Amino acid sequence: MKQIALYGKGGIGKSTTSANLSAALVNRGLSVMQIGCDPKRDSTRMLMKGVLIPTVLDQIRLQGEDNLTIDDVVFTGYRGVRCVEAGGPEPGVGCAGRGIIATFQLLEKLSAFDEDIIVYDVLGDVVCGGFAMPMRKGYAQEIYLVTSGELMSLYAANNICKAIARISQNVRQVCRLGGVICNSRNLPDEEKLVSAFASEIGSKVIANIPRSDLVQHAELHNQTVIEYSPDSSLSFIYQSLADAIMTNTDFVIPKPLEIEDLEKMARSYLPKIDPQTDF
Repeated sequence: MKQIALYGKGGIGKSTTSANLSAALVNRGLSVMQIGCDPKRDSTRMLMKGVLIPTVLDQIRLQGEDNLTIDDVVFTGYRGVRCVEAGGPEPGVGCAGRGIIATFQLLEKLSAFDEDIIVYDVLGDVVCGGFAMPMRKGYAQEIYLVTSGELMSLYAANNICKAIARISQNVRQVCRLGGVICNSRNLPDEEKLVSAFASEIGSKVIANIPRSDLVQHAELHNQTVIEYSPDSSLSFIYQSLADAIMTNTDFVIPKPLEIEDLEKMARSYLPKIDPQTDF
């Protein structure tokens, strides 16, 4: 069983990337489970024809953990992708990471981890104990960072590198960084900046995903790009990402940057402007 996790800043496109990755993988005849590890519970929506499935935490609250069956928390989506949403506490109450912990404990209890590929879609703004659980407990063995060339996106990716490096100090841990996915915001020299960042942390860019209106069109039709426009160039990019992940053998313990060095790198790729006239 291959277990991978996509981490990145909130809003950077992890769920879109994860869903299209899962769709590309299942189209190869692999059995796939996608687990959304974000309280927004929208990771699997495009795999479920736009339906927001019940979350594990909601089901535990409604029925009690001991009364749940696998059909209460695992739902079948696009071409058989099995979809799970961890969920979170009520707003302003409790720890969002708790939903991830409860989800994994329940799925293990129900013997639900039985796929060729498991894709974890994990919020990476704050790598607290709960959000780091896929790495700490050996669930996610391969970590991929989703980032753009925006400073805060790179900052979140760099923080995740710190978490991987710290967790990997334990010789029993198997999580490693598999690469960086550039989800473009159409910034000047964005691919070069993300590539430089990947190189500095000791890794590589495994996919450059261009910004495209096709994503919004597909999602407004409650579909992934893979389903909505299978012959598009963007669909081929997601398929190439799936191929790159399936054949990847280059996994590293990253070397996170100091914030000053990260900012210096980002500044070096900024276009020259005159602040008096260019705004």
